[in-house]
Formats: sequence, C-alpha cells, structure tokens
Amino acid sequence: MTSVDLSRTVLRAVRRAVDDGVLRVAVPERVVVTVPGAGGWGDYATNVALQLARPAGQPPLRVAELLRPRLVGLDGIDDVVVTGPGFLNMRLRDTVSADLVADVLRHGSRYGFAPSGAPGGSDGSSQVLLCPGDVRSVVVTDVVARLLRAQGAVVRARCPDGAPGGAWTDVLRVDADLFRDDVPAGESGPEHPVRVRRCSGDPLVLGRDAGRWALLHPAPQDRVRLGGEHLVQRESNPLFRVRYAHARARAVLRGGSDLGLRPLPGDTGAAGAELLALLADHPRVLRRAADTRAPDRLTRHLVAVADASLPLLADVLPRGDEKPSATHRARLALAEAAGAVLAGGLSLLGIDAPDHL
Repeated sequence: MTSVDLSRTVLRAVRRAVDDGVLRVAVPERVVVTVPGAGGWGDYATNVALQLARPAGQPPLRVAELLRPRLVGLDGIDDVVVTGPGFLNMRLRDTVSADLVADVLRHGSRYGFAPSGAPGGSDGSSQVLLCPGDVRSVVVTDVVARLLRAQGAVVRARCPDGAPGGAWTDVLRVDADLFRDDVPAGESGPEHPVRVRRCSGDPLVLGRDAGRWALLHPAPQDRVRLGGEHLVQRESNPLFRVRYAHARARAVLRGGSDLGLRPLPGDTGAAGAELLALLADHPRVLRRAADTRAPDRLTRHLVAVADASLPLLADVLPRGDEKPSATHRARLALAEAAGAVLAGGLSLLGIDAPDHL
C-alpha cells in the first residue's frame, strides 16, 4: 500500500463518518498522508482531523477520535493512535509490507509511473515547458519533462533563447528532441515556466552524472555548487551514497543467487520499517516532483532511500553457519525493491545507476 492508496482509505473513513451522521462536513477531494517524523509512531500519519475540525465545528481531537475506529481494520490498517493536537498515526499489517514489496518488484524501475495509456497530465492536457537559455534551466526542464511523461503527460518545451545543443546535449545528455521543434506561444497546451536560480559556473567539468546532480539537487532558489565534492566517493557525497546503495543492492542479489537464495516478499522485521515507508511514498514523491516541476524533491527522496537501505544491506545474507530463512528471503526482496526504486529515480534524473561501484 502506498501513501496515495492510504489517502484514499482515509477519505473512505471520512465518508463513513459523514454517512453515520457523526461528522457534518463536505468530504475533501484529497488528504495528505506522510511518513511520521523522527520519533513518530506508526508507518504513516495524516492531519485530516485538523483539516476538518473548523468546518465540522468540533475540536481536532474529537474529530480524530471519531475517525479512528473507522480506520482500524480498513485496507490493511492494523492500529491507529491519535497524537498531538489530533494527528492520526497508522500502523499497517505485515502482509501489507509484503504486498508493497511485491508491487515494487512487479513494476521494477517503473514503480510509481502512471499506467501505460493514462491520460496526459493532471488536467488531461498536454503541457509546454517554457525554458530560459541557461544550462541549469535546460537540465531541469529536461528532467521535469521526464517526470511529467512518467505520469502520463505529453510534454514539449519552448526555449525563446534557442534550442540547446552541443556539449549540453552531448555531455549532459539533454534530450535535444524535447526542444527541437519550436512551439508557438499559446499552442499545444498551457505554458509552465521553469524557474531556477542560474548557475554561474560550468557543470561540464564534472562530467554527465555529477554535473547533472549538481544542477538538480539544490532547491530551485538555492545556489549551485560545482566543486569536486560531487566527484568524491565518500559518504559526504549524496550522489555517491545513492549510486553506492544501488550497487550494493545489486551485489547482495548476486550473493543471494550464489547461495541459491531467492527474493520472496515477507516480514523483514523492524529493521526494514523506515525503508518500506519510503518505498511506499515513492509514487507520491514522483507525482509531487512532476506537479511542482521540482526535481530536487526526487533527489532528496533518493538520498533518504539510500540512507535507509545501506544499514539493511549489511544484514541481508546469512553469515557464517547461519542457515537461510524466510527473513533472509524477505530482506533480499526488500533490497531488490530498493535497488529498483533507486535505478528508476536515477534514470528519471538522467544519471546512470551502476551495478558495480
């Protein structure tokens, strides 16, 4: 179950409360479901009770208490605890975790993408990205187009300063076809300007992967740093951690194959809880990054997935005389799922995901 699936479940609980006559509110079109912060309880949390309190004319805690029994047992929710001013914190059953991993493995690196043939964009129309002519804007536009297409959109770009080419397409792997045919203003759908702080240096000196990461990882308003920190193979380098976590996941799968150990989704124990929550949140992150035209949301998410994966990857395979168990197979499946999410995310960023590093 993903955070998007769970948000639909929360809406069902709200509708139940309205139908039962205990809440007198209009059912919202959407609710936000997120991973709890540090020290938070459960797998997911929502502020829907705070959202509905004023229109319902009741305190948030009272709204939360009305919703809690209507959530427990619904679509794999094992338990719900009300925290703070009225947050609903939800814990999922173990079988839901196994289903999540199986879902990731079924879709592979395309997990979180819109189904093939889905209507284009959030409003069903094509989109035109209006791109300034500086290198950071061009690379960000290239990735925003990838993100939107992954969500089923039809995307073109218009660059008033002229279509990019040369080293930007050859070295940084910018999709020249995206900019090839000039799009007349006002045609082919609404225009969405790409706004980022310009880069004052030359990212080409970093090469393709590090250069793209340097341009994409900072928030749009933040300054780009083009130093050698993007090239070092150390934990201080977020790009290295992401690519290393993918390479380690692939290595663990090779090691499991050598032992005759096959991935099988199941209960991974408490060790995989944080990673499972991040994998479940991946489809929402991709949609949000596309809708807001902000690839940095995806880069930060991949760093979080990598940081949650690396401790787990050290304990996936049996050690010494330890015999393979269902837990090892479940952790191997989780490692494969993490590798698939990292590979898919890096691909959307136009960055290679090496099997060896």
